[in-house]
Amino acid sequence: MDDLRFWLALVHTPGIGCGRLHQLLAAYESPRKLFSRPASELHALPISEHSRAFFQRPDWRIVDQCIAWLESDTNHHVVKLTDPDYPALLKEIPDPPLLFFLNGQRQAINTPQIAMVGSRNPTATGRQTAFDFAAQLAHQKFTITSGLALGIDTASHQGALSNHLTIAVLGAGLNRIYPKRNTNLAEQILTRGAVISEFPLNASPKRYHFPQRNRLISGLSVATLVVEANARSGSLITAKHAAEQGRDVFAVPGSIHNPLTRGCHDLIKQGAKLVETIDDIIEELPSFAFPNNARSKTNVDNNQCSEQAGLTLTPDYVLLRDAIGYEPTPFGLLITRTGLTTEAISSMLLILELNGVVETRPGGLYMRCTTGELLRKPQIS
Repeated sequence: MDDLRFWLALVHTPGIGCGRLHQLLAAYESPRKLFSRPASELHALPISEHSRAFFQRPDWRIVDQCIAWLESDTNHHVVKLTDPDYPALLKEIPDPPLLFFLNGQRQAINTPQIAMVGSRNPTATGRQTAFDFAAQLAHQKFTITSGLALGIDTASHQGALSNHLTIAVLGAGLNRIYPKRNTNLAEQILTRGAVISEFPLNASPKRYHFPQRNRLISGLSVATLVVEANARSGSLITAKHAAEQGRDVFAVPGSIHNPLTRGCHDLIKQGAKLVETIDDIIEELPSFAFPNNARSKTNVDNNQCSEQAGLTLTPDYVLLRDAIGYEPTPFGLLITRTGLTTEAISSMLLILELNGVVETRPGGLYMRCTTGELLRKPQIS
């Protein structure tokens, strides 16, 4: 515990970033040795007077608060860089956190992870796509890692919870769940994964925290998947970190008329891999990335799915099905595309929906189900 106290004091040193802390730790071997240096030696270090003063007189009250938090719950953990279970992939990135706080299931941090990020204000299609991909990847025993933000992050966590584990990486301290609207989601994650942060327990969310947080999301993961992102989305920072860390980057394409797909399209132009199903991800990952080194194929084509759903499509049904896109389609456009009557389309849509071939969307819109949706996974809220 004494050793941990010096680690906690080190990361609470004011005015020093993670990179400089790594340099100091490399020079002095351990936090304890650094805090035991004489004042004359500390004055020779390239750090501020404020930082030097802290090394001479650490604020042990902050450290005591961390120890009290750690001892208050068996699910509270502090994971140090020197711990044997510090995630190996995270240790590979430039300037990994010297330690991070964890609430939940500690073993989750060493499961194979795929990061999922995207817009905070996605379309209904984007939200459902994120949920579906997360659920299907979780079914393959991948842990889904994201940032607990609204939108795509939330849908990704929810999808993962339906089948496996998920990890939320915060841009604030663990005592300041952000955004507050996701407090209940964070509570759910504690029993099926973990919530982690490298920031002090009571740190409030700051704008500059989030790019720093994003490097952890990608650093923990074998790959990063971006679902709906505009050209200036913060999720592109996560993708950039992933590429710089030597990890695979995947992006889900979309309509050229949807501004929330431009970031994804830009990533694809820059070399990210276009994804239509989880098989596009699974085929690219090295075998060591897989739980139990197992691969499984999940994709079947639409005609096979229709047969599995117990529905034989007549020519009119095929015409209507093909007229319904994978983007929400209005009823009137279906009349134009098919030439069928209103009554016929209404009746056929009901049959197609009952058999899992299409689904209704708010506003009188219809959308073709993706292949995985024939499993009849629950819709997200």
